[in-house]
Amino acid sequence: MRIETFFAELKRRNVYKVAIAYIVGGWALSQGIAQVFPVFDVPNWVIRLIVLLIIIGLPIALVLAWSFELTPRGIKRTETADAMPATARKKKHVWIYVVVISGAISIALFLLGRYTATNTASAARTEAATGISNKSIAVLPFDNLSRDPDNAYFAEGVQDEILTRLAKVADLKVISRTSTQHFKSAPEDLPQIAKQLGVANILEGSVQNAADQVRVNVQLINAMTDAHLWADTYDRKLTDIFAVESEIAKTIAETLQARLTGSEKSSIAKTPTVNPQAYELYLKGRFFSEKRTGADIRKSIEYYDQAIAKDPNYALAYVGLADSYLLLSPYGDIPPKESTPPARAALKKALELDDSLAQAHASSGLLATLELDVHRGISELERAIQLDPNYATAHHWLALPLMAIGQSDRAITEGKRAIELDPLSLICNADLSWVYFNGRRYDQAEAQARKTLEMDSRFAVAHYYLGGAFQFKGKLTEAIAEYQKAAELNNNDQYSLAMLGQAYARKGQMDDARKVLARLSEKPKSRYVAPYALALVLTALGDKAHALDELERGYDEGGFYISLITVDPFFDDLRGDPRFEALVQKIVGAKK
Repeated sequence: MRIETFFAELKRRNVYKVAIAYIVGGWALSQGIAQVFPVFDVPNWVIRLIVLLIIIGLPIALVLAWSFELTPRGIKRTETADAMPATARKKKHVWIYVVVISGAISIALFLLGRYTATNTASAARTEAATGISNKSIAVLPFDNLSRDPDNAYFAEGVQDEILTRLAKVADLKVISRTSTQHFKSAPEDLPQIAKQLGVANILEGSVQNAADQVRVNVQLINAMTDAHLWADTYDRKLTDIFAVESEIAKTIAETLQARLTGSEKSSIAKTPTVNPQAYELYLKGRFFSEKRTGADIRKSIEYYDQAIAKDPNYALAYVGLADSYLLLSPYGDIPPKESTPPARAALKKALELDDSLAQAHASSGLLATLELDVHRGISELERAIQLDPNYATAHHWLALPLMAIGQSDRAITEGKRAIELDPLSLICNADLSWVYFNGRRYDQAEAQARKTLEMDSRFAVAHYYLGGAFQFKGKLTEAIAEYQKAAELNNNDQYSLAMLGQAYARKGQMDDARKVLARLSEKPKSRYVAPYALALVLTALGDKAHALDELERGYDEGGFYISLITVDPFFDDLRGDPRFEALVQKIVGAKK
């Protein structure tokens, strides 16, 4: 076949047209892929593979165009189509439409890509300049617009439910409610609040609850640019409140372009209870438990019990009940042996009902740590973080058992992560100082305690943590002043008094130390005193035998501080004693 004839045959068989249509269409598709796929974080190798397949497809398309022809009777081999009557071989102009449509699509995708790229670049520049992720959010307290001010607990509950659902999305950074509660809804200084919380976006809202009707107003704002990203109003029946909360959380995640896995979508859509009365009782229980007094915690237990009576399958109510019982020991002066059995039973039931509940695993981890089963405590808390990466409390609690087994670097990392997620939490900030202290990083312990006291100078725990740092930096006089301040602020609580007593003994003020020990020894007649507190003073007084008696009793009872005797500098005088080392081995190696 001569070359002129070959080119003429290519034209007759529409190979040119197919080539033009394929190149334009392929270019349009590759443009769209290159511009749009990176927005959805599609890996570059996937994009390259698709473009390569488009290129490889060109010669295949040309071979097919040479061998086959599109006729009104369908696709036929070229030889067959040539033998058909002229009317049956009437050429179509589909290729022209393909070229025009593909060209239009390519231009549209190119412009979309440029627009998206510009926005993405702008967002990236903002993120680089501030160091704050664009996929970060704080949910501020919702205004209670109900006529009854006692309905404030309901507005708090709606805010917390939305926050909790958002926190399940690993691709988002969500600030804990403990920190956001410091602010009112719709504040004027949004950029400053966002900077203080370390987020780019703020959700504001209000709730009006009357009879069985609920109205929820929300608006999502980019605090860096003051741009309103999204807003909506929901008028629903009380029975639909969980659907509203799920819809809001899902819309926010999509607006912030967060990746959502299938399990995260299911978690966001989950309904904790089908009984609205049980939900309200649960919210009241949580409202009183957060007041952190013995009387309020007992009241919260009553509400949780009522919620469970309304809905025996309400897993979160069992978790709330368990947490309240665990709080009774430090705040209600109840021995751990009395408060842990009902907490254990409630958590067992919660996990039977819903094993995917992060709060249940976190509380189980804390309980295991208090019972000195530190390895199970770590496992449960790690599971909680896996289920809810933004759960600040789980990161906070995980630091304790990690310190107990000597993993101080990782414990510090978890403590810092808790503060990232809950930056204004006094206890998270203060306890990081205690983690530094037990890791024997006294300068950092002092700095962290001071940072906490800058947030609230009357926070007693931070004062005796600062005292500990002073003491082991050789500033015993300053340490005593901090212990005294802590005792004054916290109604002469047992731990502040114990710290003060041991410091007196270390300074040689033995009479003062023995007076403190006498006060602590009298307290059990009216309220519970932890063996750890007594052991602190006895060790400093040099009464090692009785100090070990108390620590052994503390091991049998469990509690908040006893697990840390494995690393606690206050008990260095006992290291090497066979009884003390036996206790350490029981804690470190218990129930692996």
